[in-house]
Amino acid sequence: MLRKFTLLLLLLLTINSYAQEDAWVYLTDKPNEATALADPISILTQKAITRKQNHGILIDSRDVPVHEAYISDLKTQTGITVLAKSKWFNAVHIRGNESDINALMTLPFVDNIDFVNNSLDAISRQEINQDKNEIEDESIAFTYGDTQNQVEMINVDNLHLDDFTGEGITIAVMDSGFTNVNTMGAFQRLRDNGDLLDGYDFVNRNTDVYANTASSHGTRVLSTMAGFVPDEFVGTAPDASYYLFLTEDVGSENPVEESYWVEAAERADSLGVDMINTSLGYRVFDNANYDYTPADMNGQIAFISIGASIAVEKGILVVVSAGNAGATAWQTVGAPADSPDVLSIGAVDANGDYVAFSSQGSAAQVGYQKPDVVARGGSAYVIDETNTITQNNGTSFSGPILCGGVASLWQAIPDFSATEIMDFVRESAFQFTTPDQFLGYGIPDLYLAKNIALTVEKNSLEAIKLFPNPVVDKLNLIGLSFLDEIKVSIYNQLGQSVFIKILQNDYSTIDLSNLSAGIYILKLSSEAHSKIFKLIKH
Repeated sequence: MLRKFTLLLLLLLTINSYAQEDAWVYLTDKPNEATALADPISILTQKAITRKQNHGILIDSRDVPVHEAYISDLKTQTGITVLAKSKWFNAVHIRGNESDINALMTLPFVDNIDFVNNSLDAISRQEINQDKNEIEDESIAFTYGDTQNQVEMINVDNLHLDDFTGEGITIAVMDSGFTNVNTMGAFQRLRDNGDLLDGYDFVNRNTDVYANTASSHGTRVLSTMAGFVPDEFVGTAPDASYYLFLTEDVGSENPVEESYWVEAAERADSLGVDMINTSLGYRVFDNANYDYTPADMNGQIAFISIGASIAVEKGILVVVSAGNAGATAWQTVGAPADSPDVLSIGAVDANGDYVAFSSQGSAAQVGYQKPDVVARGGSAYVIDETNTITQNNGTSFSGPILCGGVASLWQAIPDFSATEIMDFVRESAFQFTTPDQFLGYGIPDLYLAKNIALTVEKNSLEAIKLFPNPVVDKLNLIGLSFLDEIKVSIYNQLGQSVFIKILQNDYSTIDLSNLSAGIYILKLSSEAHSKIFKLIKH
């Protein structure tokens, strides 16, 4: 008996010693940073560079990929498996036993380690789930119909009548599976128009995003935006372009899926994507040591929430489903819907009434509103992987329904930034002045949002042009007419300020003869407005 007890104890100790943990390894630097930033086209597409310039977003060190030599070195370390990487965080998501992970601190390029299991951290994570579609995958008895109610509810049909159907807007869809999107009739128009772009499976590291058929959730999500069946079904952005990224592993629930999502968002940014739609949310995991609590949903703790905020900072409009925990003990929104910077979407039924499963706001979101707005998620019309029009429940569908609508809106008012577009959407909602934790600001009216934008005071700097550009020495500001002073700031591709001048009423020419040849961003700023230019110096 004693021998059996000893063997059992030894077995338990062995299991405990070799238990696998997940952690983020934060790196010290990016040795190739200066070289990469001096040649942005080497790390970003031209579309991405243009989008950043159009919205005054500087290219910085976060756009530089993680140093591959560091990743290669980590892969050779005892007991370490590299699962994902993030250039925004300059971090690598790894898996191994606790002692092997801690041993990585001896590497000269490792800055710190953040275990997903907080109890293992030397420093608290404070310093630095998806619901698996339990509700959504239960298909409701089919009732013939189309998307008229869910489209008209947010008044995107009037944008469509004005020929604003999302054309020119690129959306990255982060989800769990896109079964048959490449063959289904409902997406034939999308494929014929060349609007079904590249895809990638971040879970299996596979360029064939359609090979993973474990879930069709993404197919249904995409259909609410891009699906088109003549006289039967029209999505809210049928002419937008779409990248499909599989980031959710339906076979397990592990924080590495947050890292996959951030990695996909970084790729979306590099590709020049305008919007991200995600119907994923994270709260609890297979390993209870990794769980979040409702109090953690403040936008500052979950890795994915911080990543979503960076995506918005990079100029991407991020639309996130609020979650389906409204009728559970958890109740509040999950991550990344808790980020104050994203547009989080709750759900209502066909009558515009709150549905009980829709996750709510809570005291954890201090100083900001969640959900932001709502759209139809109760018995929403979708197209499943068999090319059948059906109805499903879930904020997984209210989110993309609104995302497509916002894409059509942005096409109508392209000169506004992502954050301005989100503000117009909130302001157009029916309870903008009296938000609550169930509906947020309410159901938005996207046609009204367009009109709100058009009433915004015209930027007094909009008429100004630069001449000549490219410039050799003297730069003229054409169309200059102002009463207040204007600040001229010039930044290099590293985001460093290299020139500042305050212009008074009688100045319209500036001397740039001492500026080195290269590509710059010139920013004009008045008390009320600003405008960004791309400047080429010869």
